[in-house]
Amino acid sequence: MKFRPLHDRVVVRRLDSEEKTKGGIIIPDTAKEKPQEGEIVAVGSGARDENGKLVPLDVKKGDRVLFGKWSGTEVKLDGQDLLIMKESDIMGVIGK
Repeated sequence: MKFRPLHDRVVVRRLDSEEKTKGGIIIPDTAKEKPQEGEIVAVGSGARDENGKLVPLDVKKGDRVLFGKWSGTEVKLDGQDLLIMKESDIMGVIGK
């Protein structure tokens, strides 16, 4: 992919949600909610503070993250459905 987000923005690929519940009930595609978990595909260089100093982002490419249900802007790049969002829209990184 030849796309680099600017400043404090990140590109996220949604991870697929479970096909069935813990109780074994299969969820049809029409009833599924969009997953709120994703993998960071690309990150910007960072935000600038009040003094103009570059502050690097806390997330990096490859991190698995949780984000808000309505976070980001959906785009299609190189045939992939991706989200572009600010780092502040990310709630946290899922530990390794």
